[in-house]
Amino acid sequence: MGRIDKKQAILDTALTLFVSQGFYATSTASIAKQAGAATGTLFHHFSSKDELMNYLFLSIKQEFADAIQAQISQTDDLRADALHLWQVAIDWAITNPLKQEFFQQYSMSPSIPAAIRQQAMNGILSFMGELIQHGQKTGELANYPLSLMQESCHGQFLAATRFFLDNPETWDDELHKQASFSMFWNAMKA
Repeated sequence: MGRIDKKQAILDTALTLFVSQGFYATSTASIAKQAGAATGTLFHHFSSKDELMNYLFLSIKQEFADAIQAQISQTDDLRADALHLWQVAIDWAITNPLKQEFFQQYSMSPSIPAAIRQQAMNGILSFMGELIQHGQKTGELANYPLSLMQESCHGQFLAATRFFLDNPETWDDELHKQASFSMFWNAMKA
């Protein structure tokens, strides 16, 4: 197994163990052992469990953002564009339940430093801030502070994905799908 394969095995194993056991109950030794790597190999890639967690968080958040950005459709209808992004984001969550469970557990956790959360929100997911600002300029979205709007969007997304992960059959139901977006949109509109 090559160097990149070992690193990916460590990340995949850490993801599974963090979700199933929790961050604090998962030791670096157990990650390395289950990944088929020496503990020294884990520390070669990540100087600490916290660094591993932060890297995992940002890399999955980047994967999420890339999947959404690949499907952005910009029309002159902000609501339709937001609906499309909402559905793409929830589709990603349902398609990647383990990664979404990780977000459910750690997105708002004190285990993730504020600077890392800010990097995810203002760097990786900056397109969402741009969409909100555009909506504020056109008067379609409330003119609340951007950081508060972003956190509200994030919280709405986490609540909706928690519901749909627990009740996956409801994502195929148009009433549930539309209601989830309406609650999201109504929280932001002017």
